[in-house]
Amino acid sequence: MSGTTTSIGQRRIATTEAPWVRWTLIGLALAWLLLFLLLPLAAVFAEALRKGVGAYLEALKEPDAWAAIRLTLITAAITVPLNLVFGVAAAWCIAKYEFRGKAFLTTLIDLPFSVSPVVAGLMYVLVFGAQGWLGPWLDGHGIKIVFAVPGIVLATIFVTFPFIARELIPLMQAQGNEEEQAAIVLGASGWQTFWYVTLPNIKWGLIYGVILCNARAMGEFGAVSVVSGHIRGQTTPMPLHVEILYNEYQSVAAFSVASLLALLALVTLAIKSVAEWKHERLMKAAAEMPPEAPAPLKVTP
Repeated sequence: MSGTTTSIGQRRIATTEAPWVRWTLIGLALAWLLLFLLLPLAAVFAEALRKGVGAYLEALKEPDAWAAIRLTLITAAITVPLNLVFGVAAAWCIAKYEFRGKAFLTTLIDLPFSVSPVVAGLMYVLVFGAQGWLGPWLDGHGIKIVFAVPGIVLATIFVTFPFIARELIPLMQAQGNEEEQAAIVLGASGWQTFWYVTLPNIKWGLIYGVILCNARAMGEFGAVSVVSGHIRGQTTPMPLHVEILYNEYQSVAAFSVASLLALLALVTLAIKSVAEWKHERLMKAAAEMPPEAPAPLKVTP
């Protein structure tokens, strides 16, 4: 007994850090965040407001800035719904079915995480460019993809499509398919099963995936830079417009647009935090809820 107590005490000592260790780690984490996140972010807003609020607003009112903002929002508005459909379908297929090539499909979904965005943009130029595989045919039919908005949308879809799928696949695999099978046995159609059984179970994972996908779509630079052609006022979303202004030594205008992009990112982060807080609150309430007592059996004579 004493040996057991001693071993437990040793394990307890081995796994419990001293207070100075805990506070040192917390201090290092806070210093890292301050140095590499908060200070650069504060510098962006300080530089944007260096010449006053009037110059800041004037930079955002400029026609090219409005065109960049509009293009960024349009790209995100197209990309996120398409990736939402693909992500749900891919997650459903991988999590609910067994088939040959399943591991290969999962690897393909992860491909944009390992491929450089610049390489992704070059792939689209190779396929849809004027000298690409489909370029002559597209040019003959008056269809322009590269150096136009469709190319920007396609490149953004490529770099963002794993986010929703990768949020949902492990969640669906952990939940299994017993509830869906029960719903089908009870007579529910495929759509009813998805809407009333599957969707409520994956709702929070879906929200997280959409938020991450939207944030990446608005901030993508590498792939979009290759396929856009940098046509000012037409194919320059906000990240590219910031680069153009900075290269032209218009620092206040560049940081003004950059601050707006940072504000969109902060809003996205706030929405994600609220969603996580609500999710944790609901999970805690469900865990504290007492189990329902079984209904008494009625015996008829």
